This record gives sequence, C-alpha cells and structure tokens, in this order.
Amino acid sequence: MLVQERSTPESPKTQIRTLPTLHSYRFSKSKSLDFSTWLSENLYKVVTILLLIVTVAALFFLRNVGDTAALLCFQSQTAALEKIQFPKIDWNSIASIPAKSSLYPEFRSEQWIVVSVSKYPSDSLRKLVKMKGWQVLAIGNSLTPSDWALKGAIYLSLEEQSNLGFRVVEFLPYDSFVRKTVGYLFAIQHGAKKIFDVDDRGEVIDGDLGKHFDIELVGEGARQEIILQYSHENPNRTVVNPYIHFGQRSVWPRGLPLENVGEIAHEEFYTEIFGGKQFIQQGISNGLPDVDSVFYFTRKSGLEAFDIRFDERAPKLALPQGMMVPINSFNTLYHTSAFWALMLPVSISTMASDILRGYWGQRLLWEIGGYVVVYPPTVHRYDKIEAYPFSEERDLHVNVGRLVKFLNSWRSSKHRLFEKILELSFVMAEEGFWTEKDVKFTAAWLQDLIAVGYQQPRLMSLELDRPRATIGDGDRKEFIPQKLPSIHLGVEETGTVTNEIGNLIRWRKFFGNVVLILFCKGPVERTALEWRLLYGRIFKTVIILSETKNSDLVVEEGRLDHAYKYLPKVFDTYSGAEGFLFLQDDTILNYWNLLQADKSKLWITDKVPKSWTTVSAESSDWFKKQSSMVKKIVNMMPVHFQVSHKQSVESENSVTICSSEVFYVPRRFVADFLDLHGLVGDLEIHHKVAIPLFFTAMDSVQNFDPVLNTMSYREKPAATNSSTIYSVHVPAVHPWNVSNEQDFIKLVRIMAEGDPLLAELV
Repeated sequence: MLVQERSTPESPKTQIRTLPTLHSYRFSKSKSLDFSTWLSENLYKVVTILLLIVTVAALFFLRNVGDTAALLCFQSQTAALEKIQFPKIDWNSIASIPAKSSLYPEFRSEQWIVVSVSKYPSDSLRKLVKMKGWQVLAIGNSLTPSDWALKGAIYLSLEEQSNLGFRVVEFLPYDSFVRKTVGYLFAIQHGAKKIFDVDDRGEVIDGDLGKHFDIELVGEGARQEIILQYSHENPNRTVVNPYIHFGQRSVWPRGLPLENVGEIAHEEFYTEIFGGKQFIQQGISNGLPDVDSVFYFTRKSGLEAFDIRFDERAPKLALPQGMMVPINSFNTLYHTSAFWALMLPVSISTMASDILRGYWGQRLLWEIGGYVVVYPPTVHRYDKIEAYPFSEERDLHVNVGRLVKFLNSWRSSKHRLFEKILELSFVMAEEGFWTEKDVKFTAAWLQDLIAVGYQQPRLMSLELDRPRATIGDGDRKEFIPQKLPSIHLGVEETGTVTNEIGNLIRWRKFFGNVVLILFCKGPVERTALEWRLLYGRIFKTVIILSETKNSDLVVEEGRLDHAYKYLPKVFDTYSGAEGFLFLQDDTILNYWNLLQADKSKLWITDKVPKSWTTVSAESSDWFKKQSSMVKKIVNMMPVHFQVSHKQSVESENSVTICSSEVFYVPRRFVADFLDLHGLVGDLEIHHKVAIPLFFTAMDSVQNFDPVLNTMSYREKPAATNSSTIYSVHVPAVHPWNVSNEQDFIKLVRIMAEGDPLLAELV
C-alpha cells in the first residue's frame, strides 16, 4: 500500500550576511587565544554548525521512526520519543459553514450516493444516477478527466472542493479516493439522512437499494423486525468472516486478519436482536466481492474475471458488541447517527483507509448503542482484472489483527461522543495504527461536521462492561449456510505480477491448505502476533501452543514433552487441510526452499545427525523407561505398523530419539497417526521418542521426503543470534532465539533475503 509521504520541513532561508572588511593590520598583532575571546568572535559559526547537525539528525531520526511506527509499530518506545500533541478544540465557538458557499446552495436531498471518480462515467455509475430518490455525488481527484460530466450527478472537481471552506481539504491527497470525505460533508450540508458509500464498479441488484437495505429505521417505512445475530458466547472471538454465512467458506473479505482465514466452520447457533439501530449496513457484493490481493492472486486461474455468487436468501446478520467485521467503502449504507464514522484516514495506505475506518467506527458505534448488520448481495461488482498489489495492502496485513484486539480493550471516560472520537484517534496514533496527521485530520473532520449542522448522537452505556446474559436453549437460533461453488487455489501468474508477488503466490498456493502448528517455548505475549504475521501470510492458519494458555492471543496450552498428544485435536478441527507442519519457535522455516517437497509424504529430520539419534536403552533410567514403553506399544501394533517400524530400528535394546523441531504429516497419514496415538493411551512416552516411533511405523524411512535433510542444525544454541548461523539457502535453521519484538525484527530483516516482501514490513 502506498503510505502518504510526510512533508519534510522547509529549510530556513539562508541569511545574507555582509562580510566584514579585512584591514591590513588585522593579522599583524597576535591576539590572546583564550576560549571566551575565540567563542565571542566565532559564535555565529558555532551556532550555524550546531543547527546543521541537529537538523540532519532530526531528519534521520524522523525517517526511521516513521518507517518503523507506520509499517510495523512493534518498537513502542518510539512513541515516547515522537510526542504527539492532543488537539485543543473549543467546541462552542465553531463557526457554521453555510451551503450558500457551494454551487448548489438551495439543493436538498435526504438520500445520497457518494462515489469517487478517476475515469469517465462507467455503465454502473450511469445506472446509479437513474435510481429514484437518490442523488449521486461524484468526487473528482487529480486523475479525473477535466471534462468529466454526467447528467443527473453532482460533480465536485478539485477546485470546487477547495472552495467549500472545509478544514479537511488541506489534509487530503490529490490522487486518492479518500477525497470522498469532502463529499460526505457536502451531502450532510445539503440535508443527507442516509449516505450510500459505493465505487463506480457497483451495480445495485434490481436497481433498488430499498429492496436490500433497511433504508428506514423508524416510522411507517421501517421494517420492525427481529434480526439474526452472531452469538456472544465466546468473548474471545472478536472478528468474523461474514462470507461463510452467505455460502462462501473459501472466500474472505479484505481486512480480515490472515490468521482468521482458516476459520471456515459455520455457526453452531445464532441469537436475535431487535432492529432499529443498524446505523451501519454492510452489503455483500456478487461478482467481485471485496477481497484482498492475497486472495485475488492465489485464487485466480488465468485471466478470466471473478464471478463469485453469494446466497441471496440467507438472512441478514448483526454483530454483538465485542465482535467486528471488515467494512469497506464499496457497498455500505450509513444512517445519520453514524455519519461521524465516514471519515477516511489519510496517513495510511489507500487500500487500508476504509478498513481501518470501519474497525474504528464499529468500536465507537457501541458507545451510542448502535451495531453493524451485514446484508445478502446488494450490488454486483465487475472484475476488471485490475487487482491492487500486495504492497498497497501492507498496512492491513501488519496491523489489523492487533487493531481489533486493541479496540476491544479500549475504554474512555469522556462524556460526549466527539470527545471520545478524538481521544480514540489520538491513542491510535500513539499505538502506531496511523500518524499524528490523522489526529489533526479527525479534529478538522469533527469541527467540519459541527460547522455543517450535524448533531452528535447521545452516548449510551457500553454493554461490554456489563455481565452478558446467559444464552438458553430457547434463545439459540439455527441457520445452516449453503455451500455454494467455492473458489480454490489455482493461479497462473501473469506478466503484470512482480517477482515478489509471484513468489508469494507460489508459496501461498503450495502451503495455502497446510496448517502450521507452532510450539512457543518463549514468552508468547511478546511473540505470538509476530509469528502469525510471519507465517500467516503463507499457511492456511497458524495454531500456537505454549506451556501457558493465553486466550487473548489465541494460544492453546500444551506441554512440549507431550506435544504430539495435541495434534489429533488439530487434525479434527481442520479436517479439510492437506497436511500439518509442526514447528518449534527456536527453529526458523525458510518456506521458499520447501516447494520441491512432496506434500503426500512424511517430512522429518531423520538424516540430520544431531537431530535424529539412536541411544542404548541402558544409557539411563529415563531411556530404560522410555524403551520399555516403546516395546509395549510395538507389541500392540497391527502388522503393517510393526513390520515397518522394526525394519527401521537398529536394535530392540536401543531407542530412537528425534528432537522433532520440525516435521510434516500429510492428510493421508492422519488416520495412521490417530491409530498410533490411541495405542499410546495414558503412557507417558516423550514427544522426542513418540514422533520417530510414529514415523517409522507409518512408513519406511526410505519413503520419507528428503526436503529437511539439508537444514542448518546446531545442537547447542549460541549466546546470541548470529548471521553466521542463519542461511537463506537451507530449508530450516536451528537454533534461533526470538523472545521479543526486537529479536523478531532482526529475524525478519535477515529472512528478507529469501522473501523480499518481508523487508517492507520493517
């Protein structure tokens, strides 16, 4: 994503000084060279040099702080160094901005469609203009043709936007759709009660918004009805994929955290809520739904356009407080109580702006008792075979998961909505989700809202802080979504895809249906999100295990010495996965070197001498006990397991040990693994003993895929991580210690040699 450039401060104008006259006697007499005399004569030189040094240092510092805070936001200490000023607003002295200053001073309409235009009017836009009762407002930018015009639409050029007197104009980029912010203010100024936020690809199905959305929430035209709602039973479930409810389990919306992509099960049950406060209404789009570049590039085969269909008969679905969903600017209806939530941030990349707006707005919507409802297909968007590159969505994939958790934990003691809005924008800048520019932009936006006559809604008590009602059997409502034709991995690269994106596509295509199970021995509160960021881009999902459970970070509890006993649960949860890769956090996976592996075979480090060893059962009491349990299990094995195992072991009086830092189980061996796990039962056989036992029983070692044989392996970790240990050319590296954010940043930088897109994260 393109991150807005920060304007560097202009250098002060050079002062033209009159040079002193050089007299002939100036150097004839020797002067005292004491420090005070020298300093008084050369003071201006000293000051000039010091100013130059400070300026260069400041520019260098700001550049590095900006890159780190805006893109990765892991080094929280930078926030303390770059102090953000909280805007001071006198809410009672904001002058009004009358509509008389616009080209349409007397025009009023309650229903507006706001769209950004960069090209001549599309066929979809021409159809929007013909919708009865709705006024189309087209917002131009620097890319819009100078002679743009469409009968029935109001068009605001850059010049006309600048003449409206809105404070927000000075913050807006010239070439971006976020200039729609001006359009929202214009519509509110001219009587808007509903604003439909859409793009010029969207064609309303059947040409009637009222057929799909709840246009009226109160009065005679309102559909006083009960709405299905996601269950709030699991308080740790904070974000959902609504496409599953509407029949497309394999599709996910832009803005869904990648670690949640693998959650494809439908709801066990729903609850219900009375309609009337669905102030933000998100529509589903047929054809080309709002998907991210990872989906677009990995799920497309050839150059044919996407034509994805959703279940139009599925009921609309509300979200309870504490649960969020991605909201876009392509197909969303806002009611007047949520107009304040239309602000599009300006300091982040373009394709992250509406998504971060949506999460920010949802959290604040709870403060006034409102909620979001997702509706079945409302528009058809046409795929123009022009996807946004991954780099333009970088802010999303880095920040969105952390943002959702932050917003759910945020609380404010302010007594008015606008004060809460400004406070949240300020804290989000401190947390690095956007910059100080958006804090100032928020202040300008709120003042402009007041100036055009908008009345801020009243606050209501937050349900999150009250005990949740118990969901009884009678409150549970069932709905089984349809399973419509899905979109599977199947991409053929095109010449327009960069090498980096092409690599990401290949890796995602290869591992996109493989579950990664990562065991963290280090502090998960400092590394869990980082591991998901690194590997979640590649794998179907990332399951994290640790000695200590952490519900907030979705970390499951498990003992490393019995880690294999947790795998059946994962196998069952992801029954459609192609395979399962186990990894310990002291081992780094160079996924780009695994593409030649056979995913139908077992992978393990049987040819890595220090990882896979055979020891005498008499070496110690511990080995003797483990050997005894192994013999017991072997004696209970069916013939095919027992024969395979005995062909692979040196002696019955020896024990095969594998440190098991990394191994892979394909789908076709899952049933065998479960059978062997059942034989173990309550026996306390160690993970290092159980895994080689299972592998040699499931298949002959000659059939193991050799992909891990060349991994870089050292038995004892070095005192510190070193680039001499890491190699970009091997499939995996052990050991490597990551215990905090700084360690992770160093790792990402060194891995960027193999995956250049990682460099953009730091």
